[in-house]
Amino acid sequence: MLAVLCPAMFVATPWPFALLMMVMAGAAGWEWARLNGLTGASAMAFGLAVALACAAALAAGWVHAGASPAWWLACGVWVLGGALALRVGPTAWPTLPRVARWGLGFAALWIAWLALASAKVVGINFLLSIFCLVWVADIAAYFGGRAFGKRKLALAISPGKSWEGVWSGMAGVLVLAAVWIYADRHGSLGSARVSSALLDRLGIMGFVLSLVFLSSMSVVGDLVESLVKRSAGAKDSSNLLPGHGGVLDRVDALLPVFPIAMALCSL
Repeated sequence: MLAVLCPAMFVATPWPFALLMMVMAGAAGWEWARLNGLTGASAMAFGLAVALACAAALAAGWVHAGASPAWWLACGVWVLGGALALRVGPTAWPTLPRVARWGLGFAALWIAWLALASAKVVGINFLLSIFCLVWVADIAAYFGGRAFGKRKLALAISPGKSWEGVWSGMAGVLVLAAVWIYADRHGSLGSARVSSALLDRLGIMGFVLSLVFLSSMSVVGDLVESLVKRSAGAKDSSNLLPGHGGVLDRVDALLPVFPIAMALCSL
């Protein structure tokens, strides 16, 4: 996977990375369809529709022009919809009309793809810093939860997650951001990282609150995908990635974070 991903990320032109992420979005769309009642050719058609919507946006030049309304729409849907989904739990998810569930998944994947591709246009440091923010939040939450976890975060959705893990993830992100800012202020090459962009635009208080918010939304993305899988009775979103599950299992936390990061950096 890295042999394909790294050249696509580091090449100067953005379209190879956009095309690779388009394939991943289509695969994730197929998985989402299967988790929400579609099978066979219908699920494949859903995934193809997601990929074609990404291709249309790329052809229209939306990746270069930016799409701040899409970022803020995604922000609102993830905050309000995510909170509602986590409140009602996995038993209520299947009661939503299938069309609504398909539409939410389609929109989430398409906007996340658009944010990924647009972040690549901003610069490789910016793109990688958002990836690393999510990964560090997840890693710090895992170790913090294992070491200190006592109060369960969402027992009906993901029994292993704890509030102590959430706080640990936020702390890990803030430490990472401080290191990045030091690097950017002392001779870093290339584009600034997301932490420096937030600090320059929002000041120290906005910077801290934004990073805490992004860290918390990575948890929401993870929990929402776990909720959908649990309601479908599935352990993994698919077996496309042997040993890792499916594409959605790898990108669930990225889906809300990328568009929200783009929204915050547009302020």
